[in-house]
Amino acid sequence: MATMSLLRVALVLAVALVLTASFAAAEPAYKYSRSGNAEDVKTKTTAGYALMGGGTDQDAAFKFLCDKSGGGDFLILTASSDQDYAEYNPYIQKLCKENSVATLSIASAEAANDPFVAETIRKAEALFITGGDQAKYVKYWKPSPMREAMQSLIDRGVPVGGTSAGLAILGEFGFPALNDSAYSEASLKNPFNDRVMIDRGFLAIPHLENTITDTHFKKRDRLGRTLVFMARILQDEMTKEVRGIGVDEKSAALLEADGSVTVAGVGSGVYFYRPTAPPQTCAQKTPLTFRGIDVYHVPTGGKFNLADWSGTGGNAYTLSVENGAIRSSAQAIY
Repeated sequence: MATMSLLRVALVLAVALVLTASFAAAEPAYKYSRSGNAEDVKTKTTAGYALMGGGTDQDAAFKFLCDKSGGGDFLILTASSDQDYAEYNPYIQKLCKENSVATLSIASAEAANDPFVAETIRKAEALFITGGDQAKYVKYWKPSPMREAMQSLIDRGVPVGGTSAGLAILGEFGFPALNDSAYSEASLKNPFNDRVMIDRGFLAIPHLENTITDTHFKKRDRLGRTLVFMARILQDEMTKEVRGIGVDEKSAALLEADGSVTVAGVGSGVYFYRPTAPPQTCAQKTPLTFRGIDVYHVPTGGKFNLADWSGTGGNAYTLSVENGAIRSSAQAIY
């Protein structure tokens, strides 16, 4: 009997040791990859925001962020859990002279709430948010301490950028679902269809108040849905005025702290929308009627100022939606 008791005690201890070792060896919910110096530095940063439309990354946009980082620690955020989640590290290292370049993959609520994530974000001198699925950003990141850490960078003048889904969360208003789940034609026919969703207040960026951003703009025919988003924001009285910024693939709007924007890239450029009145008809199962939308299209090399809503090097015209059909005062429909 004594021998059996000793054996049981030994077995319990062995199991406990195995469990302890398993917990100690458990990997964190996030993934982290860092290149360059292991030790952080503190540098003087300058505020600026790179709004990238998706598709092929534009070197000018990353150099814009790097130049404003003071050569500090450049951090990339993604919700991708793919093996190549750290692909940006060597790309940015070749372009810029940063103290370090690191990628954080946060693909779950558990990862977003890990103290390491918020702490790492707060130490960055430049922040870039990748493309992917902004629904994950809203679902996992927004309710967590990491969102507050992201906002703290903006508040202290750290440059921030995002592409595709990463751009979709930079305006005060955003589309919180997977990029291709709301289509222009269906949205214009019924502005209240269940795929038209609007999120608010993920981040607060100067000059992007009352603004909704959209991505892959001309390439994926997103004008119609953006007009619907703006109509719904006004119809639902979320704000008294709204503006829209549509950034095409392979294009970037480089926003300075004073509200001035330079357009870079090889895509079709950036489109700025400002309604002059609420929609005339925005109702359930009824095609949209929304008249008097001022547009300014800025191609590569052109400029725009969000502070006084004026541009140079581009084209000004007016759009209207009549019974679900978009009409333009110019040849360009966008």
